Amino acid sequence: MKLIYAIVNNDDAHSVSSSLTKSGFQATKLASTGGFLMSGNTTFLICSEDDKIDEIIEIIKDHSHKRKQFVPSAASYGVGSYTSFPVEVFVGGATIFVTNIERFEKV
Repeated sequence: MKLIYAIVNNDDAHSVSSSLTKSGFQATKLASTGGFLMSGNTTFLICSEDDKIDEIIEIIKDHSHKRKQFVPSAASYGVGSYTSFPVEVFVGGATIFVTNIERFEKV
């Protein structure tokens, strides 16, 4: 058995969740926040048999899209003088971890 931790942008979370459910997989959804942009994410916890892992990862890949976003950035110009300008960054996609599970029970 494996446990998949999939961290997905909130914009893609509904699509990922719906597709997993349609394919017969159950997932626990947790609200999470990214450290770099401090933006909202959804972390999915999915426990599955080893032979289904690639299928689950493909579903997550197909429904997690990278996109460009402008975020404010502050630059210092001398003592006490700051200005803000937008910086383009890529957001979205998914970060996926797969770990071994010794025991799984649903009670």
